[in-house]
Amino acid sequence: QVQVVESGGGLVQAGGSLLLSCAVSGSIFSINAMGWYRQAPGEQRELVADISSSGRPRYADAVKGRFTISRDNGKNTVYLQMNSLNPEDTAIYYCKAVTARGYLYWGQGTQVTVSS
Repeated sequence: QVQVVESGGGLVQAGGSLLLSCAVSGSIFSINAMGWYRQAPGEQRELVADISSSGRPRYADAVKGRFTISRDNGKNTVYLQMNSLNPEDTAIYYCKAVTARGYLYWGQGTQVTVSS
């Protein structure tokens, strides 16, 4: 059984920072891409950032220069450092992991709320 567990969400004022973490555990041979998505009320889930197994990151335009994604392959963990947060970043943030065999796993989500 595979578990994907996010942590680090919360309430922060505009201009503040948060660090999200996502740990993947269970019967996984290896993980390829890992990433963060978000979904605001009434909106579709969208890519925030993802990172390949070799560490190559990709960012949505809305977060470039403010967010940084990183991963620790030894711990099957991916991080999202979020700086200069603004109210438009308010959403539920979901972690996604794609295994080497192509299976996709999602976490339960963590709420990020940015007050103005």
